[in-house]
Amino acid sequence: MDVQAIRQEFPILNEEINGHPLVYLDSAATSQKPQQVLDAVNDYYKQANSNVHRGVHTLGTRATEQYEGAREKVRAFLNARSTAEVIFTRGTTTSMNTIAYGYARPNLQEGDEVVVTQMEHHSNLIPWQQAVKASGATLKYIPLQDDGSISLDDVRTTVTENTKIVAITHVSNVLGTINPIKEIAAIAHDHNAVIVVDGAQGAPHMNVDVSDLDCDFYAFSGHKMCAPTGVGVLYGKKDLLESMEPVEFGGEMIDFVDLYDATWKELPWKFEGGTPIIAGAIGLGAAIDFLNDIGLDNILEHEQQLANYATEKLRTMDGITIYGPEERAALVTFNLDDVHPHDTATVLDAEGVAVRAGHHCAQPLMKWLDVTATARASFYLYNTTEDIDRLADSLVNTKEFFGDVF
Repeated sequence: MDVQAIRQEFPILNEEINGHPLVYLDSAATSQKPQQVLDAVNDYYKQANSNVHRGVHTLGTRATEQYEGAREKVRAFLNARSTAEVIFTRGTTTSMNTIAYGYARPNLQEGDEVVVTQMEHHSNLIPWQQAVKASGATLKYIPLQDDGSISLDDVRTTVTENTKIVAITHVSNVLGTINPIKEIAAIAHDHNAVIVVDGAQGAPHMNVDVSDLDCDFYAFSGHKMCAPTGVGVLYGKKDLLESMEPVEFGGEMIDFVDLYDATWKELPWKFEGGTPIIAGAIGLGAAIDFLNDIGLDNILEHEQQLANYATEKLRTMDGITIYGPEERAALVTFNLDDVHPHDTATVLDAEGVAVRAGHHCAQPLMKWLDVTATARASFYLYNTTEDIDRLADSLVNTKEFFGDVF
């Protein structure tokens, strides 16, 4: 992988922050966008701007072809069986709420169980909290190991005949834990439960084959994988999606409307009411092309090297705590002793290094870690070991700064 050549595709990486070259280590929150994606969105607005599936004029045809072409790219990217299984949404959060409202609430009843973990992002926790409250079902947690991983034995113990849904992240946005989705799916299916996977931190970084994983639902956001903000994907097995009612109603998703009733279009359009996220979907298609040209396996290998390098580098420093398992995805979450992570991130930013600080939309996990917040450096295909060296040097300066203050 020619990382330097890849970096040239991202105009924002030429920015200077506070007089320093930008070191962007916050891709788990949102990734930067390559010129190829920026051009695709710009070209749509310049050459094909129109609504889709409606007009028979030339611009409408162009827009529809590009929009549905992007859906086919997503289908191939996930190895879904049909484009009918690919729903465009606003992102992972919308996708999870669609499942919770459209599938969980009508199917859950008192005595049923929804199984999750304490490492879940709020978007894969709050919808299930609300669903069990509305139905009388119970929320159960697979316990975490000391390093923040989960054991399959614990999954087998937690999932029972009463379990109807297992909802779990593919990759933790805090710990970097990579969960064994295929094995968990098999356990869920052995108990006639469905498995819902939050793929926000998985799809951008590794090959995801939903057919091989045998997951029932898989959701991800475009903005974490070089695509524009405001577009995401809900994959669902066709029979499950067909059994669900839409959660948004209006134009585009209807088949026939009379004064007192209406019927819905076939999949996938029955879940895409209103004018869809046309430019975003086209940008997502361009991002998929960009990532495929580089190769997801190459990206994953590069990121694992960066994660290992960063972990080893930070472990040589005194007064720093690193969270998460040894085998992790492309991020390192940490705290400096006696320094609030917001203060750490502020000093790093003064030197041009962008990291995330806070509870990372995972407050139950923060409680499990016995901290209020952490700092997180996350990596992507455009990062280098030099970026990590800059991070380490800036952390040394941060420790010295607060040592002088106190």
